[in-house]
Amino acid sequence: MEEKQLLLGESSQQSAIDPSLLRRMYVGHFLSRWGARMWEFSVALYMINIWPDSLLFTAIYGVVEAASTTLFGPVVGTWIEKIAYKQVLRMWLLIRSLSFLAAGGAVTALLVYFGPASHKSVPFVALLVITNISGAISVLSTLAGTILIERDWVVVISNGQPPEVLVRMNSIIRRIDLICKLFAPVLTGFIISFVSLVASAVILALWNILSVWLEYWLWITVYNGFPALSENRQSRKIEVFSNDSLGARILELTNISKEGTLEQERTNWKRKITERLSKLLSFDAWIVYFNQDVVLPGVALALLYFSVLSFGTLMTATLEWKGIPAYVIGIARGISAIIGIMATVVYPIVHSRISTLRTGLWSIWTQWCFLLACLASIWINNSITSAWMLMGGVAASRLGLWMFDLGVMQLMQDQVSEADRCIVGGVQSSLQSMLDLLTCIMGMVVSDPRDFGQLVILSFIIVSSAAILYTFHCYRVRNHLLHLDKILAKINWLVNSL
Repeated sequence: MEEKQLLLGESSQQSAIDPSLLRRMYVGHFLSRWGARMWEFSVALYMINIWPDSLLFTAIYGVVEAASTTLFGPVVGTWIEKIAYKQVLRMWLLIRSLSFLAAGGAVTALLVYFGPASHKSVPFVALLVITNISGAISVLSTLAGTILIERDWVVVISNGQPPEVLVRMNSIIRRIDLICKLFAPVLTGFIISFVSLVASAVILALWNILSVWLEYWLWITVYNGFPALSENRQSRKIEVFSNDSLGARILELTNISKEGTLEQERTNWKRKITERLSKLLSFDAWIVYFNQDVVLPGVALALLYFSVLSFGTLMTATLEWKGIPAYVIGIARGISAIIGIMATVVYPIVHSRISTLRTGLWSIWTQWCFLLACLASIWINNSITSAWMLMGGVAASRLGLWMFDLGVMQLMQDQVSEADRCIVGGVQSSLQSMLDLLTCIMGMVVSDPRDFGQLVILSFIIVSSAAILYTFHCYRVRNHLLHLDKILAKINWLVNSL
């Protein structure tokens, strides 16, 4: 009888997710990611056209954007953890829309009223600063939405459901992002190639202004539809914080450190300065992150951002310089996104047969194998052939990359406590941006597109280091990498059968 009641309770709990609410969440995520992907693709082309034959402006923009996320990523995560969901939604959407409007307007003015000879004029520099700062703010606001939805809401919504529900939600959300990565650059590339750069900047600004109202309605409907999201935020945190969470241990250690002798009390002002600096730089958030069991997979994922082997700003600008049309770059990036979408389909299938840990292991080495084509492209004398090899290798490697990204994200969702989830997500984004920042600094140092091969070699070395680091984590957890006994048994069977 008790078993029957338990089964009935589980079935009723599992049917609690309303498919229509999930669809609204997915549509809201699509609208949000579409605008971000348009800007991500376009900004490199804007910068290389503002100053042709140099990656400097492209790299400077990347430095500003990555530095802002590096510095303020943990702050964003901590901020989301402290305030109500409704406030996060409103501020995220409002700030993102206004920042994209400012960035689009500044870029339009640069393209219409200024040429290469205007680089030293005050209005030109002012508009360039507005573009960089607005772009950085838009990325931070997008980060807030990413942490809120991908790191927190999906976990809360899937709570009490079978593990496959979270896997499926993660895959669909990543698939939506990759669909936007597929079609947004293709559409933008055609607009740039067959209409104008100015038209693409205007359309980008209008999109973010017009879509924000529908997005807010969709998100607030999802918020009101799931009681778990509507419950008091503080009560959830207190419930988790009362357990043996890392945040409670850090708080305890902080309180102990404040107990000192009279001599220490005399230097109280030093402690106050240290505490304020700690809050400003979010030291506690970094301590929480580095005490997680999944810190090595997180660092391995972050290392993949220290690379030009992606359709990011530096590679896009270099391809434009090599003479590849914008619409071709958009199509190549779209093919890359299609392969990424395939990864979101393959991931649940592979995950159902092997563990999350092993899925990540096979994924990152799959990425490494495809990037060998990018490494070989350096020694191809024909510029166009080299560019096609580079694009092909990067596109194919997305299969392993996005499966690895999903695997690491699920490891964090499974092994990070609820009290630390947003904080760890913020620090992870900050660490990824820190490595992305180093990539942009590399672009500033090696700003001549003819020397792009040097950046490719360094990027391949970094990806190899990430694969080795994750492999070490797998060995540390499982005490082995391969089931040698099973492999030997199969070899013996094959030998005997022959």
